[in-house]
Amino acid sequence: MTRPEIHSQQQRENPEPQEGANPVPWFVLLLTALLLAFGIVYIATSSITQIPAWGDGRTTAELQGPAPAAKGAVVDGAAVFTARCAACHQATGAGLPGVFPPLAGSEWVLGKDTTLAAIVLHGISGPLTVKGSAYSGEMPAFKDQLQDAEVAALLTHIRSQWGNQAAPVSTETVAGERQPTAARSGPFKGDADLGPLK
Repeated sequence: MTRPEIHSQQQRENPEPQEGANPVPWFVLLLTALLLAFGIVYIATSSITQIPAWGDGRTTAELQGPAPAAKGAVVDGAAVFTARCAACHQATGAGLPGVFPPLAGSEWVLGKDTTLAAIVLHGISGPLTVKGSAYSGEMPAFKDQLQDAEVAALLTHIRSQWGNQAAPVSTETVAGERQPTAARSGPFKGDADLGPLK
């Protein structure tokens, strides 16, 4: 068998790299073991109910929002609006054009208090006309989140802000609207359902 001829071009090439037999350095192994042990201890001793030392520092109670008002307590309608409604309808009550309808000057806010109570209790899904403009967003139902006194305070607030001048809404009005519609499982279908109640 003859030996293959090695050309000059091949002689210029570096040899193929090969993995060495060097072991992983001991300090890398030690650091990995320490990090693994720290992670196990940290997870085992952590509790989700503790106030976090890092992050934004909020407690679980703060993340759950304000507690429901006690029966008979005076409710701040502005605080309920800020916590539940201002994100969509804005602090100015002007809403967002084409997305969330305005509350300022809205015929729904200034109209029947019973209809407005029903809207807040059950929410809306589908096209709704407000001040001549059509909106197709979704409004959540608050019947399971707010008590009658909170809904009444909220409605009284929005009916007296941003130039609105309508009568306050009583707790009895909200309770009277909640009971007959308690069996309703879904939101109102916009103008189709709410038109007759206007």
